[in-house]
Amino acid sequence: MTSPRFGTVLTAMVTPFSSDGSVDFDVAAQVARYLVEQGSDGLVVAGSTGEGSSLSDQEKLDLFSCVAQAVNVPVLAGTSSSDTARSVALTSQVAATGVAGVLATTPAYARPNQSGIAAHLGAMAQSTPLGLMIYDIPSRTGRKVASATTIDLVRKHVNVIALKDASADLVSAAHTKAVLGDELDLYSGDDALLMPFMAIGAAGIVSVAAHWAGVEFAGIVRSVQRGDWEQARALNERVAPSCAFESTEQYPNPMPSKAAMRALGFAVGQCRLPHGPSDVALDLAAADVIALLRGARG
Repeated sequence: MTSPRFGTVLTAMVTPFSSDGSVDFDVAAQVARYLVEQGSDGLVVAGSTGEGSSLSDQEKLDLFSCVAQAVNVPVLAGTSSSDTARSVALTSQVAATGVAGVLATTPAYARPNQSGIAAHLGAMAQSTPLGLMIYDIPSRTGRKVASATTIDLVRKHVNVIALKDASADLVSAAHTKAVLGDELDLYSGDDALLMPFMAIGAAGIVSVAAHWAGVEFAGIVRSVQRGDWEQARALNERVAPSCAFESTEQYPNPMPSKAAMRALGFAVGQCRLPHGPSDVALDLAAADVIALLRGARG
């Protein structure tokens, strides 16, 4: 197996906001450096957890530059929207920001068929020389990227090199990886499914809970790589409460992640609308999850 081109543990980074609602770039740089120190060897900026749908294109470009300059690991730029033309226009600009690649999500709301999905993602791939990671998350977009679509995109576009699979469809993911082999770096897009994804050949994970449990997720990946599944299972059990906490119906992602980062002392602020502000119950729960994790570390 070749070395994954974007790393093994990537954190889908929150976007910090100041009290006036503007992006706080200083805190963004602080968070990025902290995540790398805690085990992330790649970062995703302005994805779902980064509230990319609530950021302007200029805010995204400035944020890409900020984070890429702050760390020495691969940074992926979330450039997707439901509008293909807008997605292409933004994607064509990100190479100049210093990022290593692009995260390309199926267009939400429009719910195109597989031909439309392929055309949308293919247009994004053609607009940049950077490596592209497909992000398949049907719970947000309303459409799954079929295995055949992913295979076709990888074979038609030399820079489509990775897949973040948050569909929970292990059968499809296993087939895609088996057909493409080292042509595609597969990542679990669901923290709770890292172990089974590693079992079918995933390179690692694009994680939410790695904001506060990066040490554990990096440990799981390393344990599996050396064949120590017992240690991997122990670490997986340790992060289970974090996986349950990171998104719920009452507090959807990224509200819990921002609460956790505040509990760790980072001034990441609240989420932008349409996500609501945090409350005391969530902040207390975040502190409890972090305390439980620290206690388990000994």
